[in-house]
Amino acid sequence: MLDQSQTPLLSALQASSRRPHAAFYAPGHKRGQGASPRLKELLGAALAADLPELPELDNLFAPEGVILEAQELAAEAFGADRTYFLANGSTCGIEAAILATVGPGEKIIVPRNAHRSVVAGLVLAGAMPVFVSPEYNRELGLALGVKAEDVATALVEHPDTRAVLLVSPTYHGICSNVGAIAALAHHHGIPLLIDEAHGPHFAFHPDLPTPALALGADLVVQSTHKVLGALSQAAMLHTKGNRIDSLRLQAALQLTQSTSPNALLLASLDAARHQVVSEGKALLSGTLALAQHMRRELGQILGLTVIDQPAVSAFSSVGDLDLTRLTVDVSGLGITGLEADEILHAELGVTVELPELRHLTLIVSLGNTEADGQQCVVGLRSLAERFIPQRSIADRWPQPVVDPANTPYTLPEMSPREAFFAATETVAASAAVGRLSADTISAYPPGIPTLVAGEQITAAAIAHLTAIKQQGGYVTGGDAPERFRVIALKPS
Repeated sequence: MLDQSQTPLLSALQASSRRPHAAFYAPGHKRGQGASPRLKELLGAALAADLPELPELDNLFAPEGVILEAQELAAEAFGADRTYFLANGSTCGIEAAILATVGPGEKIIVPRNAHRSVVAGLVLAGAMPVFVSPEYNRELGLALGVKAEDVATALVEHPDTRAVLLVSPTYHGICSNVGAIAALAHHHGIPLLIDEAHGPHFAFHPDLPTPALALGADLVVQSTHKVLGALSQAAMLHTKGNRIDSLRLQAALQLTQSTSPNALLLASLDAARHQVVSEGKALLSGTLALAQHMRRELGQILGLTVIDQPAVSAFSSVGDLDLTRLTVDVSGLGITGLEADEILHAELGVTVELPELRHLTLIVSLGNTEADGQQCVVGLRSLAERFIPQRSIADRWPQPVVDPANTPYTLPEMSPREAFFAATETVAASAAVGRLSADTISAYPPGIPTLVAGEQITAAAIAHLTAIKQQGGYVTGGDAPERFRVIALKPS
């Protein structure tokens, strides 16, 4: 057992920031001495700790001192064999995970609701995704988990697959049956990678979902800053077992991370680990109690529906639900979540994490207070009083085309890397049908890519994107649905 009361990196940075010396190294503001007065007013003493990789602060890519010590403490705390600190967010961790497990032309099973960093990782690696669609429930208007049987089918049809990647939990706190899918991956002799960006707190309270590492995952990426006490962009990558090549992973991390990692971000990871180990259970008990109180209060407001465990637990794709994540369906008020978010933010002093066509999703964390919860309840109650509650307008929203091919898994005609580097042209929607998309295009809701770069554009996909936009949702990726950037045709 390591001494979890220690903060080796944080303590070293604090000592270094106070050491009197003449600084002839980057950054140019020289510990704040040359910084803008306005920046000094905002950041204060933090500027003195904005330091490079001085000898006493170790080297992120070849750690031997305080960074190594901090990472070893984190590995023990989070249940990993090895932990890597990330200063470029979960994005660089996901990209590195893909680079470490698949190469050009090799296959990896990927859910359709994967973060765009997954597509970036596929471009970097040149790998071919085998897409599986998460289960979608129209009544809830939510993408749920990935069914284990769909992963099993994809593995049988594509026995040369080199890895499986899942998003668990989703933005809405919904976890897949990670244990069952880990068993499938391991039966085929391949690793399971988990984008657990929204679940870094799971290991520290018994009423939270079981962390993916404890369920058999081989590699997990967590956005420590999203839920715990690290600074924005600070994240961790954890590995367990021997299915991940550690040397290749380290090489991949050097490709995807800055060579000038911010010491404040790295030290905040050390501090966040120390806090959650020493106080996590008590702090998270308070967080869970606050979230449950808010869930009860919001559920009593006419026109609002709060997604709860019974609503999702009946689905075979769902393993668990993070009860600190609140997803509120506002469609019963006759307005969209986008409209609700604008009023709440501009007029009622409540800002949510994720507004969607039907839903508002709130992150309740150890940083929230009872006063925050009360302000949220009052704000949403005030919002509801402005509109005449309706029984339901859920039928207004078009059925999302989660998977244009309408099969449990799909394989694009061209890899995302090939599509990224291919010659392209922009055409009107009427001329796009049958062409290969050069962009990954997602409609919100449900936030699942309707088209991934390298896939064939279908009339159904265009109709879906058009319907979502007409209903007040939004589309990301190029100028769709009016125009599409497509792969240029080769001269005959």
